[in-house]
Amino acid sequence: QEQLVESGGGSVETGGSLKLSCQASGFEVRDYCMGWFRQAPGKEREGVAVIADHGTTSYPGSVSDRFYISKDTSKNILYLQMNSLNPDDTGTYYCARRRKTGGACSRGASLFALWGLGTQVTVSS
Repeated sequence: QEQLVESGGGSVETGGSLKLSCQASGFEVRDYCMGWFRQAPGKEREGVAVIADHGTTSYPGSVSDRFYISKDTSKNILYLQMNSLNPDDTGTYYCARRRKTGGACSRGASLFALWGLGTQVTVSS
């Protein structure tokens, strides 16, 4: 059974850091475009980081130089290191897998078909 399980969320103060983990099962993260998305109350789901099967990464300007996506193919885990957090980073963070192997690895949520249940990140001022 293909599954994604996120962990590592929590509450931090502005300027703090968190590292999210996503344990994948039933498939290999090395074979797919993988991504992290977040959703704040009343807002659309936003792609904050993606990593292609070959390792190329992409971030929006709002998190570039603060967020870093990586994967450990030996453990089949996807990570998101988040630094210099601010209240705008508050939301539920989801790990996701692109619908199929190959193709472009972009941050559009519609490309992703397998989702975790999410982990909450709260940043206080």
